[in-house]
Amino acid sequence: MNAPAASSAVIRKPSRIGGDRPRTVVHLDVADFAVAVERMADGHLRDRPVIIAPEQASRALVFDMSEEAYQGGVRKGMPLRQALRCCRDAAILPPRPERYERVMADLFREALSYSPLIETGETDGHLFIDITGTHRLFGAPADVARRMRHRINARLGLTPAWSVAPNKLVSKAATRVVKPTGEYVVNPGDESAFLSPLPVGLLPGIEREDLVRLKEFNLVVVRQVAALTLDQLSVPFGRRAGVIFDAVRGIDLSPVLPAGRKPLHIAAEHVFGEDTNDVAAMERAVYGLAEKIGLELRQRGRAARTLALMLEHADGLRRFRQLAVRPPSGNDITLFETARAVLYLAWTRRVRVRRIRLTCLKPVLPPSQMELFPTASAAVEQKRDSLIRAMDHIRRCFGHDGIFMGRTLAAS
Repeated sequence: MNAPAASSAVIRKPSRIGGDRPRTVVHLDVADFAVAVERMADGHLRDRPVIIAPEQASRALVFDMSEEAYQGGVRKGMPLRQALRCCRDAAILPPRPERYERVMADLFREALSYSPLIETGETDGHLFIDITGTHRLFGAPADVARRMRHRINARLGLTPAWSVAPNKLVSKAATRVVKPTGEYVVNPGDESAFLSPLPVGLLPGIEREDLVRLKEFNLVVVRQVAALTLDQLSVPFGRRAGVIFDAVRGIDLSPVLPAGRKPLHIAAEHVFGEDTNDVAAMERAVYGLAEKIGLELRQRGRAARTLALMLEHADGLRRFRQLAVRPPSGNDITLFETARAVLYLAWTRRVRVRRIRLTCLKPVLPPSQMELFPTASAAVEQKRDSLIRAMDHIRRCFGHDGIFMGRTLAAS
């Protein structure tokens, strides 16, 4: 049965260069990156189960695991004691973030000779490389991707999965299909056909809440969701409808950023003088971080759409969580409410905390459309904005110490 036409929806065409040349994006993905890096350093770890976790911690959680451990039932975030019951013969190694960062830099350098447009993850083994228009120099895109993998394997000992597609979304979905070391080519115009039979959970950008909501409607395969119009998706998903509508059709207009340039993020960090598990101290620190991010957002004329929080425990284990800010906001109080919710998602261990980093991912322009029928929450938001504007004015006149929020002051 053919999918119904999207009523009142404009389907955006994939990005093209010079009006008629489709983009070509290579995605490289080193599966189980932390384990792969450890195996580079110690050949005895090959072909045996490996778990990355701070073994000395009383409540250690799994940071990463090998495919062998995964097949045995081990999952990221699982308590180490439970993981060892699933896979008793696994080798346990502590996380080494600095080592993973160095290898990511090596991967970047190996790909740099093919294009200046390279976008990397933090320490996750992912790279996007835009090779649009380079076929006269390097040959067919699939040959370029194979050459990259061969070069990375020869020089670093890593074997990434790779894919070639017209945009980042489709290329990342393709490598997820062929992991750990496969290859896939999606030609321009074939995006929808490729995505159609896949589980919705394989699509980048689809959040956990989206999957739960889709499952409530028994929508689990991409083609089922793609059969819905934008108006139909708007009923259960509201503002998320456009993201989902584009994702299931393989539409992604985001560029691959130039080498060395990261997406605009605004971050603030707090290091405790002494490791702590005190609730008041934690919330006080998070509010201070929300204030710093809120001030920079307002100075840039931007709003936060997503807040990510990193929690580093005294034993070195780091936890990462993120939540959407709805609607996007640059108000300190609103940011704190989301940041506090993220804090309690990440803060699940009794081990004391050493450091907190709060990051606003890809700030957006503030919502410009006024509410047609203002709600009580909208009125509260207006009062908050008025308060923050007044505080900003006082601080411009008398300095940042001219006025405080009570919750930022240490208990006597």
